[in-house]
Amino acid sequence: MADQAPDHFKPDGRPVDEQLADLRVRIDVVDQQLLKLLNERAKLAQAVGEVKKIDGSPVFRPDREAQVIDRVKNRNPGPILANSIAPIWREIMSACRSLEARQRVAFLGPVGTFSEQATLNYFGSSIEPMACPSIDEVFRATSARSADFGVVPIENSTEGVVARSLDLLLQSPLTIVGETSLLVTHNLLRKEPNRDGIKVVAAHPQALAQCQGWLSQNLPGVERRAVSSNAEGARMAGEDDGIAALASERAASQYGLHVVQRAVQDEAHNRTRFVVVTHADAHTPAAPTGHDCTSLAVSVDNRPGAVHDLLVPLKQYGVSMTRFESRPARSGQWEYVFFIDLAGHPAQDNVAAALDALRAQCSLFKVLGSFPLDVH
Repeated sequence: MADQAPDHFKPDGRPVDEQLADLRVRIDVVDQQLLKLLNERAKLAQAVGEVKKIDGSPVFRPDREAQVIDRVKNRNPGPILANSIAPIWREIMSACRSLEARQRVAFLGPVGTFSEQATLNYFGSSIEPMACPSIDEVFRATSARSADFGVVPIENSTEGVVARSLDLLLQSPLTIVGETSLLVTHNLLRKEPNRDGIKVVAAHPQALAQCQGWLSQNLPGVERRAVSSNAEGARMAGEDDGIAALASERAASQYGLHVVQRAVQDEAHNRTRFVVVTHADAHTPAAPTGHDCTSLAVSVDNRPGAVHDLLVPLKQYGVSMTRFESRPARSGQWEYVFFIDLAGHPAQDNVAAALDALRAQCSLFKVLGSFPLDVH
């Protein structure tokens, strides 16, 4: 296709409307070439799907798609920015993947949540979205296989881990197959275009916590009402003039609200990390991509030095720990479950050796998943 692309166009002395007309004709030609190539790619994807049916291979392979995007980004000559390549190719792969089978993806709803945005960013738009009323319901739908995948928030850069997601990962038959992160911007939304008469601010507890400084300064004395999601708060605001919501601009459009104040979160670089989960029995282990994460849940006997001993195999085999969180084990014995993220993949010898050493000293040892890191 590069050989067929028109030469670089330089402005000349002709009237502007003539130059624009020429450029638009040339763009139309390139668009036709792109459309032809996209359909050729789609036919190849259909052929891949037929081959996969022979041995029951999964339609969606996050590791394979990560490798495709890496390769395309590395070969990108510009002027399109590298960061613009990933979303373009995700949509192409999503459209091609849907010709094999349309993936059902559960997320914390209703429509307009950051979880929905994270889902679309990761899978592309050619899916069957399933908005769920709670994180628990996302896990139930995916565990029961009424959804092929689930997307749940796991950690926020301001407020830390989402405890319910960690607890359910430990209890469920699901495994993590991917992750994505989102820059979270909370906006004050309501039916009226100003703050006058606001009696309640409704949002998810995490959003209320992330905006508490702004709320205390600008809406002192106004009730802060925790609801199941920010989009639910936006829905409520759309029905009651006295309620304002903390939510995305997408939610404002969805529920017919004014953006009264943009970016009211206390931290400018407020990001939320989401994980993608699927039923372990339906998952084919991912191949290493070179930028992987292995997530664990472990517990050790309550004895002096036990936590220190957990870290020894990591140092011994040169494995980096990128996250370490603790949650009460709910045994009534002051015991804890530790959630650990390691840099690397079990197919790597040093990671495999470290995992074996950890398993030998833990009373509870569960690999929550090995998956490509979100580097796109």
